[in-house]
Order: sequence, then structure tokens, then C-alpha cells
Amino acid sequence: MTDQTDARWDLWGPLADRYRPVRPRRILALDGGGIRGMISLGVLRQLERKLAERTGRGADFRLSEFFDLVGGTSTGAIIAAALARRMSVEEISSFYRDFGSTAFSRRKLWMRWQTLYGDGELAETLRDTFGADTDLSPENLGCLLVVVTRNATTDSAWPISSNPFAKYNAPERPDCNLRIPLWQLVRASTAAPVYFPPEVVSWDPHDPDKSFAFVDGGTTSYNNPAFLLFRMAVAPAYHLGWPTGERNLLVVSVGTGSAPVLGATAEDPDTNVASAAINTLSALMSQASVDQDINCRMIGRCTYGGVLDRELHDLLPADPGFDDEAVSLEEDLGKSFLYSRYNAELTPAGLEELGLAHLDATEVRKMDAVDRVGDLEEIGVAVGERVDLAHLGPFVDD
Repeated sequence: MTDQTDARWDLWGPLADRYRPVRPRRILALDGGGIRGMISLGVLRQLERKLAERTGRGADFRLSEFFDLVGGTSTGAIIAAALARRMSVEEISSFYRDFGSTAFSRRKLWMRWQTLYGDGELAETLRDTFGADTDLSPENLGCLLVVVTRNATTDSAWPISSNPFAKYNAPERPDCNLRIPLWQLVRASTAAPVYFPPEVVSWDPHDPDKSFAFVDGGTTSYNNPAFLLFRMAVAPAYHLGWPTGERNLLVVSVGTGSAPVLGATAEDPDTNVASAAINTLSALMSQASVDQDINCRMIGRCTYGGVLDRELHDLLPADPGFDDEAVSLEEDLGKSFLYSRYNAELTPAGLEELGLAHLDATEVRKMDAVDRVGDLEEIGVAVGERVDLAHLGPFVDD
């Protein structure tokens, strides 16, 4: 990390005093998943409530005070940006109840073109929520923020960070990331195909070659951005250089529900082109998310998370002398960070395990199930009940 006396700390403005000291750091990663972001909010509500009680801050507590970096993809980017703007989880939930039908309803082709050539209701709502002139400058945020989107022009994932030390955030650059309006970055991350047209962003208003079309970050391999955020926190190229270690770094990852969709069978392997394309895209997004999770559990030390598969199981460290009893967190296993993953399996078996067998798995796993907000909130509450501050180890009392 940059020397603690480096004059460049002036770039951090009001956040300098918080980020200058070398101390344990905490990261919150939020998956994409359309209106299923309501599930994430259920988890975050419990996390916020428990931390507020532990800190004694009550209703004044915000998750941006606890987490040093929050980042998200698509619907996760909306929530992450709102948290970084110091909104409470209840404020964000209220916003989602009104906002969901606008943001996540499937649009007819003529409606998509109408949105392309006009500001559109979604853009207007995001401007009203985050501020028309609010950008990624430190004075506008309560903590560091990463928004994951995909540059369709260059066919590459673009995780946009508010880190003032990052290469493309240098204030002397005409295409400095920090000057892009926050609402537009969030709109870019949520521009899901079929739902909305790409968001065109002019990085440098004086250079036409610096205007790009952006689409939903969920179409990258970072629909679950947890391991990406870890890399951005520790890799020298990003100039944060946070120390690794089980007592130095915490990553909390919150999903929007895993939703495996069964495809062709051995008895009937044929399928039509449209069905194959949809199932293939869904499978790729799902497996990329699982891969991020596995990476975190292999490189980090998992303290909570569901079963990955029958071979890996959950990768929680177990004491070989005591069957499946977890190793105490007081024993440092030499991993790069502590890691917790909260998610729901949106299958009949998964919902039954949560005590929600009465819900229709086929309906709640749809990313545009805006008529199922109540069901999704139920799932969020059930997953949120699994939140235990013990999963966060020493980072709660740091």
C-alpha cells in the first residue's frame, strides 16, 4: 500500500483518516440476480441489526461503517451503491419494493427502443435515488465501492472502483473513473439483455473513442464478485495492498439464490435451439458463480456456507479428531482471509430445508418475478436467520 505519509492521501478527502491506518479490513460482495436481490436484503437486514446491537449504535448504524469495501454486480450493484451512500437496509428494501417493477420487468422490443432514445423511468429513478451529480469521489461515499459491469464495445468485464489510488482514477486523467455519475454506472451494471438496452457512457466527453456501450455485469464471470473483490483489495496492480491473513481480511458474500435449471436428459437429449441457448447461458452464469465461491473457500477460510457438491461438500475446515466439528477460529490455519457465504437454493428441496415448502420454486427463481416480492422476502428472512456474528470471527470486535 502507498506509504502512510504519502501526500496522495489527500485524494481520499474525508475518507483518508479511515483508510490511512494499516488495520484489519472487511469486504462485502453482493451477487446479481434481478428482483431476487430481495433475498440479499433479508440477509443484510439481519447482519445490520446484529452489528447495530453489538456496536450499540442502534438505528444510526450503517453497514458502510463496518465494511471497508462493498461491491456488487447488477442488482448487487444497486444495493452496494445504496449502502456506500449510507442508506439503511430498510431504506433500500423500501426502495426495492417500489423500484422492482420498473427495474426487473421484462420489456417488449418497442419499450426497449423507447428507453434507448429517452431517459427512461429506470434512469430517472436512479438519478433521483443517488443524485444526478453524485460521482465516485470520496466525499460522496461512506466506504469504498466497486460496481461490476461489462463493456460490450471492448467485450470485457469492467469492475469500476472508487479507490483513489487505482490507475484509472488518477485525477489528472481526462477519463478518470471517479467523475462518472454513480447512477449511470449502476444503470450500466443492470442493463440486462431483454430487459434494457445497453447504457452508453462517455468516459471522456472530448474523445469520441472513449464512449462505450455497457451491459449487465451478470453477463461476465463475476455475477458473484467475491473473489474479484478480494483480488482488487490485495493485488499490487490496484494499489490498495491490504494485508492478507485470517486476522487481517474478512470477505462476506451474499447471494440472490442459486437456481439450477434441469435441461436435456439421457433419455431425451435433443432440445430446440432457443431452449439450448437459454439453458447454456444460465448454466454458464451459475457455474461461474459457484467457481467464485469455491475459489474463496479454497484460498480463504470458510466459516459458513452451504454444500457445494457431494465431493467438495462445504469446504469448512473440520477437526479430523472430532468428525465434522469445525476447527476453532482461535486457531489460525494460514488462509488468506475469513469467508462467509449466505445464499439460498431455490429448488423444492432447498426451500423445504428453509421451512418454505409452500413456495413455488419455479416462480421464485425467475429474475423478473416482480409479483413474487413477498415470497422473496420470506426467503430472505429465512436465510437471514442463519447469520451469526460468530462467523465473522475477530472482525466483529476489532
